[in-house]
Amino acid sequence: MDDASILCVACLRNEVPRLPYFLEYYRRLGVTHFLFVDNDSNDGARTLLTGEPDVSLWSTSASYKDARFGLDWTTWLQMKYARGKWCLTLDADELLVFPGDKTQTLRDLTLFMDETGQQALGALMLDLYPKGPIDQVRYHAGQDPLEVTPYFDPAPYRAVRQVPKDNLWVQGGARERVFFADDPRRGPTLNKLPLVKWHWRYVYINSTHAMLPSVLNHAYDGPGGACLSGVLLHTKFLPVAIEKSREEKTRKQHFAQPDAFGDYYDAVIKGPDLWHEASIAYEGAEQLEALGLMSRGSWRE
Repeated sequence: MDDASILCVACLRNEVPRLPYFLEYYRRLGVTHFLFVDNDSNDGARTLLTGEPDVSLWSTSASYKDARFGLDWTTWLQMKYARGKWCLTLDADELLVFPGDKTQTLRDLTLFMDETGQQALGALMLDLYPKGPIDQVRYHAGQDPLEVTPYFDPAPYRAVRQVPKDNLWVQGGARERVFFADDPRRGPTLNKLPLVKWHWRYVYINSTHAMLPSVLNHAYDGPGGACLSGVLLHTKFLPVAIEKSREEKTRKQHFAQPDAFGDYYDAVIKGPDLWHEASIAYEGAEQLEALGLMSRGSWRE
């Protein structure tokens, strides 16, 4: 893999329904190689990925939580293979969109970022959902998840800059509205830095929400900001979310205090309807830019 490679690093568990489209989507955008860590899947994910020529696969049955929610595993891969390369760090339910992505590839985007000295691309994680209960949706492996989860909340979102690391904290959106309305501060963090020109001195410190050195956190100034940014379409609310919530409630691997989120898992298991009167259907990157959910900055393609 030379310096022109664009890598994708991901940690996954039981994501066979999502993986065919995930691979197709990011190949089309310009990813040249995928580095996956499989955390003890039992759904055939390893068999599926082993046959892919542009995939390198590692497997572990160790604790996801004890590995800083997978960051220890992915950081090792980044330090060994991604130095000097542009690297996407993603979950299997995240699809990156950016200004001009109908005609431009990740190679075009990163060439511009190299020219302007921008070392990271920030993104809002935008929750997508169907109209109606999520347990009534029908989805098959390889299908574009946007075909069955096309809706999102265009607003409100709020952002504050935190000390001492100067990381942004964006909250709001559908999950907060539906699951955390009584205590919004418990709602999910929606800002990420998924695309980075990797250096051996870089490290993620809270999923991909924040990084060190702290100057990298200023690559994103949130919804309505002026920096070149993207959006991660978060396709969590396919029917598999119900079974995953049952499993994660038992495994207790995804939160520092997992028992505090038992009510959240219970709510997802019930197959809720996230749609409401203010929901709108996704139409493309231009729509998100017009809504102020991402920005092209000085990039004019």
